[in-house]
Amino acid sequence: MKILIVGLGYAGGRFKKAFQNAIEATGNGSEPHFAYVGRKDLDNGLTYYASVAAALTGFTPDIVVVTVPDEAHAEILEQLAGFRGFVIAEKPLATSRNDLAPIEKSLENISGFCMDLVERYSDATAFLRAHVRDQGLELVRAHFTWGKDRINDHRPTSGVPSEVIHPLDLVQWICGADLSLDTVIGTRSDFSVSGPEVLDSVALSGRIGSGVVTGYSSFVNITRKREVDFVFRDAQGELLYASAEYDSPAWDADRLRVWRRHSHGDEEIHRLDTGGVPVPPEQRTVVKLGRLVEDVVRFTESGERPATPFAGLDQALDLQELLNLMEHRARTVGPVAYFPHGRTVLQEADWERLG
Repeated sequence: MKILIVGLGYAGGRFKKAFQNAIEATGNGSEPHFAYVGRKDLDNGLTYYASVAAALTGFTPDIVVVTVPDEAHAEILEQLAGFRGFVIAEKPLATSRNDLAPIEKSLENISGFCMDLVERYSDATAFLRAHVRDQGLELVRAHFTWGKDRINDHRPTSGVPSEVIHPLDLVQWICGADLSLDTVIGTRSDFSVSGPEVLDSVALSGRIGSGVVTGYSSFVNITRKREVDFVFRDAQGELLYASAEYDSPAWDADRLRVWRRHSHGDEEIHRLDTGGVPVPPEQRTVVKLGRLVEDVVRFTESGERPATPFAGLDQALDLQELLNLMEHRARTVGPVAYFPHGRTVLQEADWERLG
């Protein structure tokens, strides 16, 4: 199997690790062959191409993984016109400044598409989504807090749309219905090398059916926090509560608690905590990503239906339109000046902070 990674930085390296694990796990004896496109040859023993066009012709990949910075997503995806293999794209699909029609047109011949919405592959998400569906639960209220610290990050970014996409996808995925956006307030700052007024945080509200969704997401949260809380109503009119927490205190350490309240105390319906589950060294930090990649490998090799449905191109386009609307509606304050006298960009020492 031939895998082309466009942008072999931190995220691209995670995908390479996940593919190596996944192809071994499928047990079909095939070997992964990697090539990459980048600004320069990293002299890492892998085949290097200076352009996507040269790689598609010279390497003829089965799978293309797009892990370039946000601002370059649309450009790279458009360069895949005519490609007939599988495409994995880092989120978000594009930025609010990109026309989505050329992206959709360029990918019309691909065999499959999956956006890296990795929290769909959490045990917590899988259980709660199935429970909501099987029990016919109706959303009353959902709230998320989703942020991390990227102040003075050396990587270019489109800002908080690249972060808030996760909880916006999760609440819709778990509830099985689309979110209608209402109000948005935000903050702009120079936290990133991408500019002096990048949208770094948003607080928003919306609805899924009759249920209300509120949330806060930020790229300048001092601590990593990924939490989503739900209140549902069951068929008998009783309330059911659920709280999910992701990647805390480390990658792939997820928790879920589902319960009802009674006068005598809480009735716990379900509890899970993946933080104590032993993980082989080669899978550390890429457990959920590995599940995504295993689905892609099996689909590409044999057409096998994915264990978790892919976040396909239609869903990626819908999410991008939601993010674009969010940016358009945001009433913002700022810009906050973290570096009024210039900055010395720090190279990353704590890779856990990037999650």
